[in-house]
Amino acid sequence: MKIRVGIIFGGRSGEHEISIRSAKSVIEKIDKEKYEIVPIGITKDGKWLNPKESALMLPAETQKVLHETSDKLFDSPVVFPPDTSHRGLLKLNSHDLMPIDVFFPVLHGTYGEDGTIQGLFEMANVPYVGCGVLASACGMDKVTMKSLFRSVGLPICRYVWFLRCDFEKNPVKIMDLVKAKIGFPCFVKPANLGSSVGVSRADNDESLKKAIELAAEYDRKIIVEEALNMREIECGIIGNEYPQASLPGEYVIRNEEKRFLDYTEKYAGTGNNEFITPALISDELTQKVQEMAIRAFKAIDGAGLARVDFFLRNDTGEILVNEINTLPGLTDASGFPKMWEASGLKFPEVIDKLIDLAFQRHKDKTRNKTSYTI
Repeated sequence: MKIRVGIIFGGRSGEHEISIRSAKSVIEKIDKEKYEIVPIGITKDGKWLNPKESALMLPAETQKVLHETSDKLFDSPVVFPPDTSHRGLLKLNSHDLMPIDVFFPVLHGTYGEDGTIQGLFEMANVPYVGCGVLASACGMDKVTMKSLFRSVGLPICRYVWFLRCDFEKNPVKIMDLVKAKIGFPCFVKPANLGSSVGVSRADNDESLKKAIELAAEYDRKIIVEEALNMREIECGIIGNEYPQASLPGEYVIRNEEKRFLDYTEKYAGTGNNEFITPALISDELTQKVQEMAIRAFKAIDGAGLARVDFFLRNDTGEILVNEINTLPGLTDASGFPKMWEASGLKFPEVIDKLIDLAFQRHKDKTRNKTSYTI
């Protein structure tokens, strides 16, 4: 019997479109002989769609794959039932059970990568791919994340953070803080988002103000980091208690005048950058990156998968941990599957391992007692 996988995508996030692309990749690459796919789309305004509606969110070629491989694209509303023994979704019009064996969220950013949907999975007592509530929340918040990295001795760049309300109350004070602690140039980011959404570079007072205003459109918490003369190195992690690191990858920029990989550069195929695996670094540095990536993963209590991003300084040769992504992009342009393929693990095999890890973690959690009697 096939394992039924509920692939959840879309969502209320600035990374909605990237999530759809990740879902496309997973659906098209997953082993159809082993898994049955149930697509579960979430609209930008937070509406959960039934499988038939969900399929329509995906590209035509992906819809074709779904209709050829799954007979579960029913058009009834779907919900998590109150009785968690159902382990999945309910077909409401006839009350037929639609059990899901494991959930595979490919929801990037807020309400998907930040611990919220992970909490729903935990309440429903269902297996799911990826990090748990704590790791997801800590990995999403760049300020909390950096605090945890610092606590285990991982090197990070200089940064300051503040709340949107503080900037709106006294913008001059906040801008003076940034200039005093960080200076120009610097990068301004929403603290809880990815894929370079809402991120911009500031070189003077005018651009700093605009950058903060842009970041404030996406989050109540804003972080400002120093701009470094550096290379961007990434490393993939797969595992639970005993994680493994992939060979690192590297973004190579062709146009040196545009060093910042914004959303367009990453996903629109401008041709200005190329992701190379393995990264063009020494064996010694490769080993160091892998070791630091595992330490970063353990620092947030990660599980399943993650991608750890690094800065390799051109001036000093120092390697710094930038951030961890607990639900990295799985698109055709994403580094995570490319790094694992370079490490000898093709994407269908990656999917297999992630689903197996989800079952392992859920089984281990069932060992925990949930009541106490004297």
